[in-house]
Order: sequence, then structure tokens, then C-alpha cells
Amino acid sequence: MAEIQAEVDESTPLLKSASGSEDALFEKLQENRDRWRSIRIMYLTMFLSSIGFSIVMSSIWPFLLKVDKTADASFLGWVIAAYSLGQMVASPLFGNVAVVRSYVAGATSLQERTAAMANISASQALGFILGPALQAALTSIGQTGVSWKLIDLELNMYTAPAFLGALLGVVNIVLIIGLFREHCGIELDRMKDEIGNIQDVPETFENSSGSIDLIAVVTSNILFFIILFVFAIFETIATPLTMDMYAWTGKQAVLYNGILLVGVGIESIIVFMTTKLLSKRFEDRLLLLGGFVVLFFGFFVLLPWGDQYPQIQWTGIKNASNYSSVEIKYNEASIVTWNLFMQPSLSLSAERTGCPVDQVWCQYTPIIHLTQYILSAILIGMGYPVCNVISYTLYSKILGPKPQGTYMGWLTASGSGARTLGPVFVSQIYTHYGPRWTFGPICGIVLAAIILIGVMYKRLIGFLIQYQRVQ
Repeated sequence: MAEIQAEVDESTPLLKSASGSEDALFEKLQENRDRWRSIRIMYLTMFLSSIGFSIVMSSIWPFLLKVDKTADASFLGWVIAAYSLGQMVASPLFGNVAVVRSYVAGATSLQERTAAMANISASQALGFILGPALQAALTSIGQTGVSWKLIDLELNMYTAPAFLGALLGVVNIVLIIGLFREHCGIELDRMKDEIGNIQDVPETFENSSGSIDLIAVVTSNILFFIILFVFAIFETIATPLTMDMYAWTGKQAVLYNGILLVGVGIESIIVFMTTKLLSKRFEDRLLLLGGFVVLFFGFFVLLPWGDQYPQIQWTGIKNASNYSSVEIKYNEASIVTWNLFMQPSLSLSAERTGCPVDQVWCQYTPIIHLTQYILSAILIGMGYPVCNVISYTLYSKILGPKPQGTYMGWLTASGSGARTLGPVFVSQIYTHYGPRWTFGPICGIVLAAIILIGVMYKRLIGFLIQYQRVQ
């Protein structure tokens, strides 16, 4: 009896029955259980897809340097952008995450939607937590690992995560085929039950999109593009930035960034749960504005300052004395003395650490202190989850109680475009101009998003609120 009561409480708005009979209530409860089981499978789908993506992110840069020693950070952007470019091509055929969010939007009532969207985003964040954590754990395999020459297969700290991600994908497919069932149009059905006469339901709820505020839709897509754009920049640049700033090896960068991202992921889940509570007291658009403000400060603290400079990575030196001093002229006025400790046995085959000498900005741009980097990660881990879940929730409410697959496809396309352009942008700008010209413009972009929200604030409202105002 307690279980039945729990099910009733979870979706009370959906349990109204014209007949009021016990059989009808039991049928509703059974349908409700099936509906929430399918929704939870979508949570799991988002979780596993996030693991499949994040489990290789922190190791892409050192692995790229292993397979191509001539690669630089500008090429890294194209490698990472290939994922999102593939997503853009595949979206018209398979949908990607747009299907997940569109299904959950159609399978929940407005009362349930904010919590359901938050749970999807929390599942995504949990995947981002375990992905880097699994990657960090797999560093114990080592860069050599084991190999099977018969099938020309190598299993090491770089390839093992990819195989694990593929295995999780197969598990996901089996679960969807075996347990998933489709439930759509829940909010529209609930409205019909409450009104009691299908003729009284506005035609615009059914098929017409004319009453949807397309300006608000476009604005939401622009804001979502910015959210994904700036976050893609942060996750792309994290490994090369820390290797340049702190002279970490590839293995150290994968391990330390993995640990940091785990902490940020845990923070994100807490923020998601808090957002569910805050959404009951504050409007979605106000929370979205607050999230962007936090994102702005997250990138602002990454601007370099001070008089400490990165360690330069010297190339082309096979042997040297135990201790040498090299003078570098920069800014046509200043001389910096770089002290480089070298072992006599240093060779070109050894992994070199520090900021590459061909990145000229390394010679005159101050270091981003580790405290700055950690603080930035904390702020981004706080602002991004709020912006992410609220943007999806608000967008769903703007569209109203109608099938949202096409519109969610637009949102996914804008997100894929952001994930394609973000890595390319940051790799090119960072390689040639350094962190100042990388994070400065990003602060400007986030500030422009804050201004856009302020200008469009009155239009960023749910479809039903807008309809009631018109009535």
C-alpha cells in the first residue's frame, strides 16, 4: 500500500480519471510505473553516453603527442571537434541526446519536468565524474600496456578507455531494446482530462506552432550555444594548459585533471539537486541569469597576472651540463633568466615538459597559478550545471505541451555546433596568442549572453503563461 501511495504522490496530476473506478486507477498506476521506468532508462542512457565521451577527453592530448610528435595544440582542437562534427551529421539520422530530452519532455507533466530535466543533467554530470575517474584509474596500465600481435591490438592507458566506452554502449542498447517503452503527450492528455472536452483544448496545443514565441526559441538556442561553447573550451584546453603552465607530464596531466574533474562533477551533482529546490522558489530565467554570472567569474579568474612565468620546454638538446642558464629577450626591453635543470643523459626521446618554445607567448605571459585554475574549475562547475539544466527546462516550457522532437533537434544542432567551433577556436587562439587572448574574449561572450537575457527577460516564459496572458 505504501508503494502505491508513493506512486500516486510522484505524479498526482496524471492520475485523474473520469470514471474514478479502482480498475481505472490501477491501470493508471501500472502505466505510470512503465512510464517512469522508461524515463529512468533515459537517465541511464544519458549517464552512459557521458561516460563514453568524457572517459577519453583528458588523455586525447598526450595520446596525440604519442602518435604524432609534430602535433601542436591547434591540431588538438580539430581532433576534439571531430566528435561534435560527427554528432551534427548523425543527428538527422539518429537524434543523439535530443531524443532523450525530447522524450522526457513529452513523458512528464509541467510539474514533473524541472525535476526530470535536472535528473537528466545530473546523470550526465555523474557520467562526466566517472569518465575522468575511470581514465585516471586506467593510467595504472601504463603507456605500454599489453598487446596482441595476432590481431594487432594494443591495450594501454589510452586505448583501454575507448574499449570500455564501447562496451557500455552495447549494454545501453540491450537495455533500451529490452525495457524501454514510449510514452508521449502526457501534459496534453492531462489537460484534456482536466478540461473534460477535447474540443476545448486549443488547437495550437495539438499541431500548430504559430503561437510559439519563435524569438524566445531562437534566443534559447543562442544561449545554449554559448553555454556549450564556453564549456567545450574549458574541457578542451584543460590538459594542454596544465602541461604548459605547471610542466606536468602527460600521465600527470591525465591523473590530476581526472581527480579535479571528479571533484567538479560531484559539485555539479550537488548543484543540480540544489537547482531543483531553487526552481520552486525562483523563476527559471532568474536562475539562468545567475548561472551565467557565475560562469563569467569562472573564466575571469583565469586571466593571467603577476611576474612568474612558465617553464620553457627546450627542444633539440641531447646533452648539457647539470645546470645551465639561458637568457631570453622579450617585449624589446626586459631580460628573463630561465634556469633549466638538465640530466646529462637527456635525449630527444624523453618526454619534455613545460611550455613549448615555439609558443612565443610563453616568454612574456605570466603563469596561471594553480589556485586560479582550481578556483575557475569550482566556479564553472557551479555555473555550468545551472545554465545547462535551466536552459533545457525553460526551452521545453517555451515550446509547450506538444511534440518537441524537431525543436529539440534544433537545440542539439546548436550544441553540436558549439562543441565543434569551441575546440577549434580555443586551440587556434591559445596556440598563437596564449591564455589572455583566449579567456578575455570568452568573458566578453558570456557578458553578451547576460545582456541578451536582460533584453529578452520578459519573453523567456512558458508557453502556457504566454497563452494565458493572450487570453
